[in-house]
Amino acid sequence: MPTQNTGKITQVDPSQPLLHQHGYEIQQYGTLRDLPIVLNPSARSESCTLVNQILADTIILYHLYKKHHWLMRGHTFYQLHLLLDKHASEQIELIDALGERVQTLGGVAIADPRHVAEVTKIKRPPNGVEEVPVMLSRLLEAHELLIGELRVAINKTAANQDSGTNDLLVSQVLRTNETQVWFLAEHLVDTPLVRS
Repeated sequence: MPTQNTGKITQVDPSQPLLHQHGYEIQQYGTLRDLPIVLNPSARSESCTLVNQILADTIILYHLYKKHHWLMRGHTFYQLHLLLDKHASEQIELIDALGERVQTLGGVAIADPRHVAEVTKIKRPPNGVEEVPVMLSRLLEAHELLIGELRVAINKTAANQDSGTNDLLVSQVLRTNETQVWFLAEHLVDTPLVRS
């Protein structure tokens, strides 16, 4: 592509990256594009709002899992270290599915960590290490909050006939979170290791 430079035409190296580009937002957060998915704009808008809240809280839950995975201590370290990492991997898959659903609806998925921190309803943990039962309880409380949001969103998306979002929330997000609650809660049962 020729460029003007002090009266001379010079050739730009096509292999050179075009660095330091600036522009403007082409779609603002909270707005909706009109995509032909045969779902009315008000239903799509409400679904985007609901899913973005669930997405923000899922992102925070994922990070709680990674934090507690790294900071795990005690005689069940190995088992919990592996379990929490497995749950984190499952949450990251949900994050991607939720973000893509918002985009499919014509919205803008919440993504920037600073924005997520402003929107999440999950309480911030201390920066340091807590005792193992406290870390597990913190994860269970985050799940409980998220599952409550999911049940509200499932009812609203069903009422709005947003079957795509409803299916995602029920078959993937809710079921994954419920199963993870079961696995975590069983670690807080006080049972003897050797005899009863």
